[in-house]
Amino acid sequence: MPCQTLDWLREIEKTFEIVDVEEEKKTIFVAYILKGEANYWWEAKKILENTFPIPWTRFTELFLEMYFPKYIENQMELKFLELKQGNMSVAEYEAKFTKLSRFIPYHVHTYEKKAKRFQQGLKPYIQNRIAVFEITNYTTLVQKAAIVESGSELYAKDANMKKRKFQNQSGRSFEKKVKNQPGK
Repeated sequence: MPCQTLDWLREIEKTFEIVDVEEEKKTIFVAYILKGEANYWWEAKKILENTFPIPWTRFTELFLEMYFPKYIENQMELKFLELKQGNMSVAEYEAKFTKLSRFIPYHVHTYEKKAKRFQQGLKPYIQNRIAVFEITNYTTLVQKAAIVESGSELYAKDANMKKRKFQNQSGRSFEKKVKNQPGK
């Protein structure tokens, strides 16, 4: 629900830009398109506000108070601050990071802050390899993290193949020795 609420408001704001809706008509415009429960909510709120036209800033305050209350914002902020890559791939972590960062833009309002926060949540081995480069560009950081992850996965596959090959060769030579022993 929080994602839908904020997404809806962003879409409305984009519509205002395209259609060039005057500031004093924004609330009237939005009231017209509200449906169902949201419409009933607005009709009741409008009466309580007792002003006309109700400014767009006031509408957004009331709307967020109802559909994205402070406690949900606090929960989303906590989820964002506690976000770690864990078992996710860099791509999955980046998608979740981006989704949650929408709720608390003040934590990532510059590219440098965004890159720093992203880096802090990466797996330690990726974080350590990237830290030496002091990357402050978010896009570059994500790309480099993905490269490190990919290289590590290739290295692990190669190491596993060599280990299996060694174990297979060791097992065969042991079997040959046992079969070739006298009395067997």
